[in-house]
Amino acid sequence: MNAPHSAEAPYTQRTLWTETDRDGEHVCTLDQTMLPHAVRTLRLSTLDEAAHAIRTMQVRGAPLIGVTAAYGVALAMRQDAGDAALEAAVARLAATRPTAVNLAWALARMRKRLTPLHPAQRADAAWREAAAIADEDAAQCRRIGAHGLTLLRALTPAGRRLNLMTHCNAGALATVAHGTALAPIYAAQAAGIDLHVWVSETRPRNQGLLTAWELKQRGVPHTVLADNAAGLLLAQGRVDAVLVGADRIAANGDVANKVGTYLKALAARAAAIPFYVAAPASTIDFGCPDGGAIPIEERDGDEVRLIGGTAECDAPAGNRDSDAAGHNNAHVDAPAATHANRPGDMGECAHGKACDGRVTARILPADAAVANPAFDITPAAYITALITERGVCPASAAGLGGLYRDTSDTPNTPDTPDNPDRKQP
Repeated sequence: MNAPHSAEAPYTQRTLWTETDRDGEHVCTLDQTMLPHAVRTLRLSTLDEAAHAIRTMQVRGAPLIGVTAAYGVALAMRQDAGDAALEAAVARLAATRPTAVNLAWALARMRKRLTPLHPAQRADAAWREAAAIADEDAAQCRRIGAHGLTLLRALTPAGRRLNLMTHCNAGALATVAHGTALAPIYAAQAAGIDLHVWVSETRPRNQGLLTAWELKQRGVPHTVLADNAAGLLLAQGRVDAVLVGADRIAANGDVANKVGTYLKALAARAAAIPFYVAAPASTIDFGCPDGGAIPIEERDGDEVRLIGGTAECDAPAGNRDSDAAGHNNAHVDAPAATHANRPGDMGECAHGKACDGRVTARILPADAAVANPAFDITPAAYITALITERGVCPASAAGLGGLYRDTSDTPNTPDTPDNPDRKQP
């Protein structure tokens, strides 16, 4: 069991851990929809809760989605370990997010491990297999950091700070530990390299704010920038390299990542700036020939029509209970803004201090036509190199083949003997 996070040092522990109480063993993680404004533990005890957490992005990041799905199957097996229940659990979780291949990979691995077993054996075996997947993810991300560090050492300019750019969040929050694209940054910091990170905000989900939160916890110098400012900084030579994660890598090296990644790759190419993608082998889909075959998730249009955050409370100290529910709404009384909480959820308003309550504001009419693709495809030609747990390679079929030799030599076949992180139950 891993200790839960604290607000003081959340980055020193795993993003996902287990806890046991009188009701049994539960899966715990951080509710990422609350970050960066509040650190809240999310406890998952059922299949439904695991599926909801993935679908609503309380849990996000391709590797962490896969691990959570594996534990979701394990939770389901504790209620009903029959064949029909196993298939229903896999189907339920598979339908939550279509683009991140780690989800399908983890579910296929769980099915392969559990199907031959008698139902009476499945609950314990499922829990052990999910734990093994979590351990492997942490080990693989640590090795991604070590391989990426070699690249960053070579890029570090003499006499000045190394400037890197990220997009979305591919840190510890997106994995069990260490992260993918942020793992080399953390390794470089530990090695004493003076560096600074330009953090793209990544609208409409603003997941770059999670990166900023992580970097602040680690003491890594960073600056948040509007997504549209990235091209200017690259053209001005203020960035030494772009480092991003991935949700799926096709067999030819094309990469699906959070929408906006492709634009940064184009700008980096025009400015002759290296563009690196970091991901574990579970993100590589050898069954997908190229980026055109990767399904792109289209999310709810309200993610674009609405914008969320916290409110600054300027209400008088004596006016804290002004509405029928006992919550002061003086600072959000405009019709375009609504509070998402009540006292006890995230704290009441205090005079002259930031309100911890989340606020949602409408920036487009409810009937405005909106396109909200969650991902885009960066062609392999715009990627300088892929950073995996097995090393650095060109973004190409030949490059991937050099690391993994063939499609049977990857974690997508979980019993591969030469996978050093494989822990048999």
